[in-house]
Amino acid sequence: MSALYEDRDAAAVAAEKIKIFGQPQRLMILSCLLRGERNVGEIADVTGIGQPALSQQLAELRRADLVQTRKEAKQVWYMLADDNVALCVRNIEAMFAGVGSALVPPTAKPAFQLTPADGVAAFARVL
Repeated sequence: MSALYEDRDAAAVAAEKIKIFGQPQRLMILSCLLRGERNVGEIADVTGIGQPALSQQLAELRRADLVQTRKEAKQVWYMLADDNVALCVRNIEAMFAGVGSALVPPTAKPAFQLTPADGVAAFARVL
């Protein structure tokens, strides 16, 4: 696997995939499915997305290969397509929603903080 800066085609594919994640309703659906397989009614109840919009967004997620379906009687069940999709959704949640975040909470104070009086060489101080 090469770095994206080395492969314009790979970068274009990645950018197109990221656009799918960038739509709020689709991201809500993916986040919901991160917690487990759901049918359309359950997704609608949890996310508050109305039926016409939900169907449209689920179709887009299927076309992008981000979700898989299985049919049981008359119900269609949705799940994330693979572990890579789950990893992307988890990372987005960690960065923006704080769910399962290993990031420093905004209210936490850093271990040490430079002040103007510390000068330029303060970073070299051994603690």
